[in-house]
Amino acid sequence: MEQVPFPPDFDPNGMAVSEGLFGLPITADQSKLVIVPVPWAATVSYREGAAESIPAIVQASWQVDLYDPIDPSGWKKGIALLPIDAELESKGIKARQQALKHLERLASGKKPSESLDKTNKACQFMVDRVQALCAAQLDRGKKVGLLGGDHSTPLGLIRALAERHEGFGILQIDAHFDLRNAFEGFAYSHASIMHNALELPQVHKLIQVGIRDYCDEELEKVQAEGDRIRVWYDRDLRQKMFEGTLFSSLVDDIVRDLPDKVYISFDIDGFDPSLCPRTGTPVPGGLQWNEALYLLEAVLQSGRTLIGFDLNEVVAQTGEDWDAMVGARLLYRLSNLLLRND
Repeated sequence: MEQVPFPPDFDPNGMAVSEGLFGLPITADQSKLVIVPVPWAATVSYREGAAESIPAIVQASWQVDLYDPIDPSGWKKGIALLPIDAELESKGIKARQQALKHLERLASGKKPSESLDKTNKACQFMVDRVQALCAAQLDRGKKVGLLGGDHSTPLGLIRALAERHEGFGILQIDAHFDLRNAFEGFAYSHASIMHNALELPQVHKLIQVGIRDYCDEELEKVQAEGDRIRVWYDRDLRQKMFEGTLFSSLVDDIVRDLPDKVYISFDIDGFDPSLCPRTGTPVPGGLQWNEALYLLEAVLQSGRTLIGFDLNEVVAQTGEDWDAMVGARLLYRLSNLLLRND
């Protein structure tokens, strides 16, 4: 495909001189891949901070070298982050305040009040706004990724893709199922994203990898969905590896269950917490860096088509921050995987 006309003085081997994502001096209009930022974490259950992490990830991205063995020329196709939607950000702060009021009532045994209704309406606004933002970029022929925020944020992108694809699968890397029905009363809880995504008939398959923290309700959902959901529990993966099964063989089995078109949903807590210690709900266990990349690359090498991705639950601060560095590098790898389909 045609490459982006970068400024003649741009040096991809030099230091970042632009405040654009990965230091690339280009706009979303010029880029093949557009990342939609969604600074939203209204319904988080434990530690906060995911909504405020996007600037930290952008700043860390300036330290990412542009050569990527997945696609050494991927950056030439253009990767850009849309400006943060100010109204969305403002409503997210207010929605979190309402959610906290509801949670206080819930903890004290009181009945839900208008604070729950206000939170759910705000989250509906977020989903609709994200869907509109993503649809506008898809209609322009862009590839689209999403950077949250908590894991509730990509539902709008998944819906936008469902309007444009008859069927696809979701590869979810996560510590949690996220299959609860309106967890804590929140219709669009971060713990309900895959429950909500499965309401779309276009989602033919959900493959979940790294799962290690869940409840009875979610297990019942998995059983009720039958072959539509395939779970690769972290415990089972490790036991097989301890007994001598090669990780490559396990990845072959994981990928085999995916349909031709694949959407990747990556919750950073799918990693071992040493890679993301500040994330909202860390759980011992999880994938190592190179294991996750091996799995993601295997999807592409299998001949399947990636149609989009999201990255969520990074909690980071600006400046020197390990979580932001890991998040920025994962975002770059996901971006290049998506661009490789051209």
